[in-house]
Amino acid sequence: MKKIIALLFTHSFVLAIGFGLGVYFLPILTAPKSVEISKINEYENKSLYQTEFVKDLRGSDPFHWGEAKVTISDKKITVNGAIAPGPDYKLYLTNEFTQHEDEFLPIKEMAQYVAEVKSFENFVVNVPSNVDVSKFSTVVIWCESFNEFITAAKYQ
Repeated sequence: MKKIIALLFTHSFVLAIGFGLGVYFLPILTAPKSVEISKINEYENKSLYQTEFVKDLRGSDPFHWGEAKVTISDKKITVNGAIAPGPDYKLYLTNEFTQHEDEFLPIKEMAQYVAEVKSFENFVVNVPSNVDVSKFSTVVIWCESFNEFITAAKYQ
């Protein structure tokens, strides 16, 4: 009986670890290629606002961070650098700078969803035509599946 319990426990443990690693690595393995720096530079030259994702935010840790130059225009948001890879990332615009999930969750209903984020290094997000970036002040990357703050930057 002890052997069955031990086998059940060890197999369940390995299954849980495998599932967790799959959730983490699948988005990395299926991520689109990074945008060429020359293309990002072209979009940056047309930007209205510029800011940076930094690693030292209150909600940052080894698995949730961003370190990149970010530019915002009426049509594109560019990230020239990297964010921590993970599943189900969304880009939002807000009127308040937040740096932790406990700050973002209370204002999430008022945040403007912009697009999914499927790349983790040097990427461009299209801004929908109905979104006026000048009405917001902060760009936030959020993990929807786990309600986890990834990074944010104030641009005005």
